Amino acid sequence: MGQHSVRGEGASGGAGTRNTSTDTDSGTAEESGIGDAAAAAGSRAVGADGARTRRGAGAKGAGAGGGRTKNGTAKGGTSGPPGKGARGGGDGGGGKPRRPRKRRVLRWSAIVLSVLILGTAGAGYLYYQHLNSNLETDDLNLGDHRAPEPTPNSAGQTPLNILLIGSDARDSKENQKLGGAKETFGGPPLADVQMLLHLSADRSNMSVISMPRDTLLTIPKCTDPDDGKVYEESGPRTMTNESLGRGGPGCTVATWEKLTNIHINHFMMVDFSGVVSMADAIGGVPVCVDKNIHSRTSQGKGSGLKLEKGTTNIKGEQALQWLRTRYGFEDGTDIARAKAQHMYMNSLVRTLRENTGLTSPNQLRKLAENATKALKVDPGIGSPLKLIGLGNELKKVSPERTTMTTMPFEYSGSRVVPKPGDAEQLFRLVRDDIALDGKGKRKPAKEKLSDDPAAPDGEIALQVQNGTRTATQPAAGGRASAVAQELAGLGFAKAAADTSASVTEDRTVIRYPSVDLEGDAQRVAKSLGMPLSSVKKSTDVSGVTLVVGADWREGDKPKKAAKQDDSTPDSADALSGSDKKACMKVDPNFTW
Repeated sequence: MGQHSVRGEGASGGAGTRNTSTDTDSGTAEESGIGDAAAAAGSRAVGADGARTRRGAGAKGAGAGGGRTKNGTAKGGTSGPPGKGARGGGDGGGGKPRRPRKRRVLRWSAIVLSVLILGTAGAGYLYYQHLNSNLETDDLNLGDHRAPEPTPNSAGQTPLNILLIGSDARDSKENQKLGGAKETFGGPPLADVQMLLHLSADRSNMSVISMPRDTLLTIPKCTDPDDGKVYEESGPRTMTNESLGRGGPGCTVATWEKLTNIHINHFMMVDFSGVVSMADAIGGVPVCVDKNIHSRTSQGKGSGLKLEKGTTNIKGEQALQWLRTRYGFEDGTDIARAKAQHMYMNSLVRTLRENTGLTSPNQLRKLAENATKALKVDPGIGSPLKLIGLGNELKKVSPERTTMTTMPFEYSGSRVVPKPGDAEQLFRLVRDDIALDGKGKRKPAKEKLSDDPAAPDGEIALQVQNGTRTATQPAAGGRASAVAQELAGLGFAKAAADTSASVTEDRTVIRYPSVDLEGDAQRVAKSLGMPLSSVKKSTDVSGVTLVVGADWREGDKPKKAAKQDDSTPDSADALSGSDKKACMKVDPNFTW
């Protein structure tokens, strides 16, 4: 990466041994231009998933060989020369060589497009099998730890979190032509686009958080599922986009979970060529500029985008140019480019919901074909039918209840770091399933005493973990041991510190794995003056476990929760999906 990566040309933007399932399997193919018969035929294909397991050539670091499969056929692969460092190292990122600043692109639009299209088009059984063979899958989480699953609401519903990843892999002639940077052909890919899509538990609203690609953070330990290579935890100033080259998209998922403590259910990844094919298939998305623009400097830099003032329908490579444009949009930073990308995504979703031009069965088939070829997903959504179900879930949310945001940040040299306070506030709102548009306030859950009687305090086996680390603060040293001693003083003689855990909690929580331990967990909470809402059932623990949160960095009891501000921080630069008047401001130096 160059010395000014945030302002440089390009898109801005744990070992889970089990994958969290979603309700998408129960989704049905809705009536479309293909008709009821096709939808029914698609439904008959349930169980014929045959998940693909190939990992693309650019999906892992140089030097990795074969072991990838698609349709059960081994792909030989070739071993690259060892020792090629990952590109785009962050400050203090281990001395890896930096590659020159080259062009990149945002690819999330193709991902969302793919899902929504699959929610629109049904398919017959044979065609379903063909589409199924197009899909590629990869492991969901390559880290050692998972963020806790969210607690269901009063209706038993849970939110859905999907990480959208754009890979800059130059692993084919087409991707090389579109992405440039010939010297990087076949090198480790970067996750230059990272967006978390949060679908609320009641499916009434959707929130999206994009993370600038130059964000400095700690990438957790990841293990490559193909060759078993272990990538140890990075330093705290490693660029987030390097995570993709450390075993695959599952390491990017692990990185997000470590930073945000948000449980991620699925990922979807697309590359350069996927953007172009999907943008062509949709037939155009309207975007707006307030002046004529030509994104080209006297040195030949820029995306080449050339548009007249006003609204233009863009598709194919022109859509790619829009998503890549930095020179000419506002102040010329990656943050301005992210704003343009948010506008494109909102317009794309509105276009798909309105079914503009999507009336021909042949066109719908083309869309389904391109969608399945463009995506790499986790096994939990690794079939067309599951993607159709997911698309149907996403379609329940209106543009008016869709909110696009950027992770609040502040500059650290030429890079960025999460903004203290604001970044954690945004992450908490998503963790707690609070709509970012400020509508539909949550109703407090009613506390219910367990029917299971608690054991005597001295007989309750209790593990204590230190979860005081936040997105902006390191863990408070020795808190697990200190709290275990405090609990022993209260009569919980079997309280013991678990120093092997690496967890993060905003507020102190007590978890238990089964109903027969619920009473014990509630007894611990009562002894500490904690509300029963802080006691949660979780399969991530093997016994009663108290996780000391950021609210208990010192003292003998957790701080009482003050009334929380549930508003979206201004620094998140929120944009409503219903804003049809949004128009990018053009730098006067790039008009014609």
